[in-house]
Amino acid sequence: MGTAEIACPSLAALCASPGVSVVAVVTQPDRPKGRDLKVQPCAVKQLAVGKGLLVLQPERARHPEFVAELARLRPDLIAVMAYGQILPQAILDLPPLGCVNVHTSLLPKYRGAAPIQWAIANGDNETGVTLLQMDAGMDTGGILAQRATPIRDADNAQTLHDRLAQLGAELLVETIPGLVAKTIVARPQPAEGVSHAPKIKKEDGRIDWQLPARTLWNRLRAFTPWPGAFTHLPAETRPLLLKIWEAEVESQQGPVSQVLAADKTGIVVSCGTDALRLLTVQREGGRRMSAAEYLAGHPLKPGHSFASA
Repeated sequence: MGTAEIACPSLAALCASPGVSVVAVVTQPDRPKGRDLKVQPCAVKQLAVGKGLLVLQPERARHPEFVAELARLRPDLIAVMAYGQILPQAILDLPPLGCVNVHTSLLPKYRGAAPIQWAIANGDNETGVTLLQMDAGMDTGGILAQRATPIRDADNAQTLHDRLAQLGAELLVETIPGLVAKTIVARPQPAEGVSHAPKIKKEDGRIDWQLPARTLWNRLRAFTPWPGAFTHLPAETRPLLLKIWEAEVESQQGPVSQVLAADKTGIVVSCGTDALRLLTVQREGGRRMSAAEYLAGHPLKPGHSFASA
């Protein structure tokens, strides 16, 4: 059971795993996407159809008709990753080996919708994946297996997403034989260290220059590619939005939100502590470009100020 692209490696790994037979793939109904809002299948459905698998797309997983349909398939195990719906107890109790979830954090840290982004935003040095036995709570079930990975300076939400997708797929297929043999038993999550990762909102990407530069650098990486880190420059008619794709921390200081330097090496903006050197930016309605390219057409001088929040 999965919908988002991050679940595709797990499905592919299950299909390629000896001794595993995927009897069906459950995913969300096709939804309108893109600028023209054309109805399109999700990434998991596209992969499943390409492999000739049975695809089920209930509007609500709790509907009795769907639960009965799932029961007729008699699954031994239900693997879940980024499905997008809460499973009712009737489904959790259905397979003899239970329902297992691939979650992209080292539980009990970062339960919830956006563990990848908040791990980066909070400046963590490490994250990972957890395979858990699902229960009625939100990411509260017993831990079956975990695997860690460092969060690198070069990581953003997309690169870490891709690495954790592969790591989760590997952990899932490696753990299934132990579940079948009953040599792997879920252990309760620790009561200490619980934290939550709420869904990301567009406004989370707005830069508050009063924050320390390192905090902003972490948030920029966390919210790339979506919703993106963005700020505004004053303009004659209305503030001009500027999206920041890449930056680095500088040991400089000046008035908060003020441009300290602007040349081919980047645009240096003072923060609450230290400064950010903007390396890659995107003007509203424009393309992504280096700071040097941007300055060639939109000059900035020391003393210019960005919106403070």
